[in-house]
Formats: sequence, C-alpha cells, structure tokens
Amino acid sequence: MSYTTNGALTQQETILILDFGSQYTQLIARRIREQNVYCEIHPYTLTLPQIKAIRPRGIILSGGPASVYEMGASTVDPKLFELGVPILGICYGMQLMAALLGGGKVHPAVEREYGHAVLQVISGTNPLFEGLASNFSAWMSHGDRIEVPPTDFQIIAKTENAPVAAMADAGRAFYGLQFHPEVEHTQDADRILANFAQKICGCDNTWTMRAFVARATAQIQEQVGNARVLCAVSGGIDSMVLATLLHRAIGDALVSVFVDNGLLRKNEAAEVVETCKQIGIPLIAVDVVTPFLNGLAGVTDPEKKRKVIGAQFIEAFKEAVADMGHNFRFLAQGTLYPDVIESVSVKGPSATIKTHHNVGGLPSDMPFELLEPFRELFKDEVRAVGAELNVPADVLGRHPFPGPGLAVRVLGEVTRERLAVLRAADAIFISEIKAAGLYNDIWQALVVLLPVRSVGVMGDARTYENVVALRAVTSSDAMTADWARIPADVLARISNRIINEVQGINRVVYDISSKPPSTIEWE
Repeated sequence: MSYTTNGALTQQETILILDFGSQYTQLIARRIREQNVYCEIHPYTLTLPQIKAIRPRGIILSGGPASVYEMGASTVDPKLFELGVPILGICYGMQLMAALLGGGKVHPAVEREYGHAVLQVISGTNPLFEGLASNFSAWMSHGDRIEVPPTDFQIIAKTENAPVAAMADAGRAFYGLQFHPEVEHTQDADRILANFAQKICGCDNTWTMRAFVARATAQIQEQVGNARVLCAVSGGIDSMVLATLLHRAIGDALVSVFVDNGLLRKNEAAEVVETCKQIGIPLIAVDVVTPFLNGLAGVTDPEKKRKVIGAQFIEAFKEAVADMGHNFRFLAQGTLYPDVIESVSVKGPSATIKTHHNVGGLPSDMPFELLEPFRELFKDEVRAVGAELNVPADVLGRHPFPGPGLAVRVLGEVTRERLAVLRAADAIFISEIKAAGLYNDIWQALVVLLPVRSVGVMGDARTYENVVALRAVTSSDAMTADWARIPADVLARISNRIINEVQGINRVVYDISSKPPSTIEWE
C-alpha cells in the first residue's frame, strides 16, 4: 500500500527494476521516481512468485556487464513475459529479451559503441518515443548488438553501428533500448522513461515526498511501538531530517544523540547544538574526542578506519544513555541508498566499492536494531522530505559530509595535528566558494590532506611540508558526478589563503576527476 499526496491510503503502483549489475541501475530508479512513480530495485534472481507478489505495473530489465550468449549468463524465468505487464529492456536487458523471446540474434559488434551516438527513429508513432525528435543523441555503452529482433518485434530506431537500437512489440507492450535513457547524456531521457511509466504502464503520479512522509510516519510508529529510539545526529542533512521525522512520529520516545568525535569541521559541534535548538529537537551532546582518536592511532587502512569509527559510535551511544534508566531497542540512522549500493551488493550483482561506517562498518553484536527510514532514498529526495517537514533551508542546502568525518579526508594516520591542519584549510575553501557565490552550484566541496610532503620556498627559506587537494563536484544524485569548474581566480585566492594562513601546508592541488571512474571522497 502507499499514500496519496493527501495521505489517504491507495493501491501502490510499482515499477519493478530487475538489476543485472549495471552501474546505472540506481539512476533508472531515480529517473522513474522523478516522474512521481514509485519503483523498486531487486536482483534479477527474484523468483516469479516474488515478482507476482509485488504486483508491478511494469518491469524494467537493467543493463549489465555480461553477454547473453556466454555460458552461465544472467537470465530470468521466461515465464516473466507471460505476466501480462509491460516490459522495458535496457542494453543487456534488451539483448536478453532478444535471446529469450525467440527469433532474435545477438552477436559481438564489429564496431562497439561507447558514448554519444545519433539515434534515428524509424517509427514515429511508437508511444515510447512520443514527443521526441526523429533524430536525437543517445548514450551508448555496449560491445554486443542485436542483428535480428525477436519474433513480432519491429525495429523502431537505429544508429550507424546498431541496426536495432530500439525495438518494440506494441501488442504485448514489450520494448527494448540499446542505449541508456537513464543517463543525463541522452537527449530527452526523462521523457522516454516517463512515457514508459505513465503512457505504457498507466501509472499515476502519486509517489511524492509528502506521500513518503505519511507512509514513513505510519511505518515508524508500527515498527517502534512502545519502544524507545536513539537517533545519531551529525548536523548533516540526512540526520537532521531524520531526527525531525522521528520526533514527529514518536515524540518523546526519541532521544537524539550528537557525538563530538573530534572528526568534525571547524566550529561544527557548536553549530549542530544550536541548529537542533532552532528546529526543536531535544539533544544529548557527548564529547568522546579522546577515545575516538585513541582508537584511530596508527590506523591507515580506510576500511579499518570505518570499522573502528563504527564500533566507537556504538560505545558512545551506549555510554550516553547508560544513566538514563531506559532500554533503547532501536538506533536510527540517516543511511541513504547510495551508501547501501556502494557498501554491499544487496540488490544485485553490482560490485562493492567501499564500506560506509553506518552500513558495513557497525559491529555485528551491537545491542540495537537499526531503524533506517531513508535507506531507499536518494539525497535529493531527503532534501524534499526536509522541505515537507519545514527543516530550515540552510540545513537542507548544506553539502554532504561523510559519516566517518574528516578521518577519511586525512589520508594515512589520523592525529590531532593533522586534523587541525585539514580543518583550517577546509574552512578557508568553504568560505571562499560561498563568498564567490558558488556554494549552491556545487554538490560537495572538500579538502583532502595527502600523506605526502613537498619541497617549497617561503621567505627565501626551503620548506618541506604538507600537500592538500581541493575536491569540488557537481551532481544531482551522487551516483555520478563531474568536477566543478571553479574559476581560476577563485582557485588562486583559495590556494594563496591556505598556504599563507595554514601553517604546515606549502602546496595546493585541484582534483579534476569525475565519478566514475573516481569516487567523490578519496577514501
């Protein structure tokens, strides 16, 4: 069940995405949700009875790295195509349809297609392409291609190197796309997925963050019952919106704890306490700087840092409430979908990128059950939830900050001295991009203290000091990102201030890597 925009119960309309391991699968979900249509991602191994239980209005088969003609290639039960619901195959998903539905032929392409390609629409009456130009730019990423479409399918688009760039069996509402409509590089990509979800599957626009707030509030109340909940508040968008939602749902059964672990940005601890007062969230603040830094002494491996921090957080929460005389059953966290996807392959065969301390870094024997209402949301959706809950705009507009804090921006060993250097440089960077009016145009900006030193000269004297890297990216969902084009004069001013004002730094570099192949954070 779901809720309408007014909070009334209605039948859930769901688009089911079966994941074959594409790096873009989560983007498909986000694009569908942008059309105010609910969707879920599940592994391609989902059984037919499980699929029927979801009662999807439509099914999308994602892309993937395999070839359909390889031994042991990922596949689905052919009876999936007998459910009587529209199906859209994207890249590998399209090739799988060709392999399973009879008559189709998939072979390695003589000339592979990666990047932009001009798509020529052959059938202008197809509902999938309604409202699109007869020729448009599409993003390709494939080494195989369909030479012959399956029986009863028509070719509805082609490119120079792909004779079957899109195909359709309109009678059964089956469609296939060799290109990726979910990425921003495809022209009018949102319209293609909107046509599938709304015109072909007949979904209404009922998935909104107002509906989510109503549904999440009811689910929290049902799950928590008469128990008490600890909420980890960091001052970031996710935890502040989470605490606001929980306070609305369960009131005094919520105890919010802010842990000052010494890994925060300049003046951040005081700012978090003040912000919680403004919002009206009761808060317990604890100072555990010493045990956190002691636990990190000598640790240089990024994954071990996360494990240490996760364990220290649990100990801090236990100590914070030890004298309150209450048993807390739940620990609430602002875990988001990208955190889960990058940490563990829980929804499909996608590769693990890194462990987030609040996903894979928590100890297995912790005395709390996790409560994570935002686990399936993207960052922009959390911001929209916050707006529905009247969380202040300056909180919602803050750049994301990693759960492990500055520990994963100090590459190598974390010490008080190195944290102080990084903290000062970071404050200058943020203040300057705000002064230049760039802060709101950047998704995330940060400084990384590198584990190297470089030769320099100051006041006619030789120096041998630290190097920091500036990192600023633009993005809409953190699944992909591009480096921000900060003007050269702004970068020069930032570099000059950092080198002159922060003792111990004599070189500043700017990271111009995109995601992928790089991640936003360095560790």
